[in-house]
Amino acid sequence: MGTGVSTSTDKNIVDKSRSHRNKPVSKAVRQTRERLQSSHPASGAFDRDVLLIYINAVLQGASIVPLFVIIIAALGIYLTENTQIFLWALLTLTAHAANVFLARRARKRELNAVNARKWRRVLLLGQLMIGCCWAVFALQDCATCEPSSFVLYKGATLLIALSVTAMSNFMLTPSVLVTFAPVVAGVIIKAGLSRDILEVSLAAILTTTVIFFNHIGDRLFKSSLKILAFQAEKDDLIAELEVAKSMSDEARRRAEEANLAKSRFLASMSHELRTPLNAILGFSEVMSAEVMGPLNNPTYKEYTNDIHRSGEHLLNLINEILDLSRIEAGKYELAEEAISLLDISEDCIGMVQLRARAKKITISQQFEPELPSVWADEKSMRQVILNLLSNAVKFTPQAGEIMVKVGWTAGGGQYISIKDNGPGIPEEEIPVVLSAFGQGSIAIKSAEQGTGLGLPIVQAILAKHDGQFILKSKLREGTEVIAILPSQRVLQTVPAVEDTQAISRKRRSFA
Repeated sequence: MGTGVSTSTDKNIVDKSRSHRNKPVSKAVRQTRERLQSSHPASGAFDRDVLLIYINAVLQGASIVPLFVIIIAALGIYLTENTQIFLWALLTLTAHAANVFLARRARKRELNAVNARKWRRVLLLGQLMIGCCWAVFALQDCATCEPSSFVLYKGATLLIALSVTAMSNFMLTPSVLVTFAPVVAGVIIKAGLSRDILEVSLAAILTTTVIFFNHIGDRLFKSSLKILAFQAEKDDLIAELEVAKSMSDEARRRAEEANLAKSRFLASMSHELRTPLNAILGFSEVMSAEVMGPLNNPTYKEYTNDIHRSGEHLLNLINEILDLSRIEAGKYELAEEAISLLDISEDCIGMVQLRARAKKITISQQFEPELPSVWADEKSMRQVILNLLSNAVKFTPQAGEIMVKVGWTAGGGQYISIKDNGPGIPEEEIPVVLSAFGQGSIAIKSAEQGTGLGLPIVQAILAKHDGQFILKSKLREGTEVIAILPSQRVLQTVPAVEDTQAISRKRRSFA
């Protein structure tokens, strides 16, 4: 289980001017969620969007109807030589221009739920005006033309006009019925008065086609409403996610600001915290040793010993907190130099040897021979190894065993492994143990409780060295911790001169 610790010096500071926006943002999120929870959009919810789509369609296709009317008028004058068709064309173009003018006026206005209905009625009135122009065309007669040819001409023209109207104006329901109701009425009245088979057929075909195209337009309109509803739901979801992310980022920045302020405060209070503790430790030790004279009351001497032990415990706790705070605040500087992990490991084993012997714990060593030096901070690496060894001695039972290994990693780096046969750590408690001030159930029950900062400091120091920390543990089988330095920190050794005999490393021994 490898862990990394951020070593960034500064973090984002929250903008406190945005705090007043929390209430409106929460209200917007609540309204969005309520709107999303409704299965169907409310009636008229998309009146404005539908009307804007229709207006844009009218303005984009404004040149289609005039071109069609001009072609029909020219063809009619050519077939019938009747100049009344020219007057009809002029009237139709005027009505179309008025409809385009209304669409432009509507687009310039600020449409809302109230005036959208009013403009919808106005635009339907414009379509009715165009429909009256097509009704005038449907009532045209030609005495000099062949009846079947002229009826075919009118029927084809009206069907094309009907299809164009249905396809371009389906977002303005019921524009097809409003536009061609006068046309159908005029054709039916004319067919009833003339009782001509061609006129009756034209009336029947036109009526059926109007009903069919109205049905098609209604289906297209409902499909467009569903698309708009899906688009609105997607936009609402995106908006809610963005708002939630913004609120989460703000909360994270506030937490980071508070944590950074705490870290900076503790990092800057090193002298102020340690100075009175040193005085307490020094004077209590002087009194305990009776340097200035004997203490008449033996209870006072016992009290001075308690004060000294408590001061040492508090000083160790403050030192660990300050170390972690300096690392978090980015003020932990490494004094890097060429060091030997073998030598440091032997020194640290010697420092904990007395505590281990007091519990009859055996510390074994398994070191790779002739390991090259690494580029690291000696003080920090000593602290890493001492923290790991102290934990192993603390939680290893009487007459237990600890194995310390130093060697090569598969990637060319170097590692330090410390394995004990203690009670182990439950798998679900490993993240707790690796967090700051976190202690497992074994540590809580143990008489030698610590601060819970040893492993976080180890992780932070190794992260400063671009290294890695791994903790492996099983309940009732022991724990193994591994500190790894990358291959980039291993120094290349220069080959020995052939005529010079290599000096073997002298092994250290401890009493």
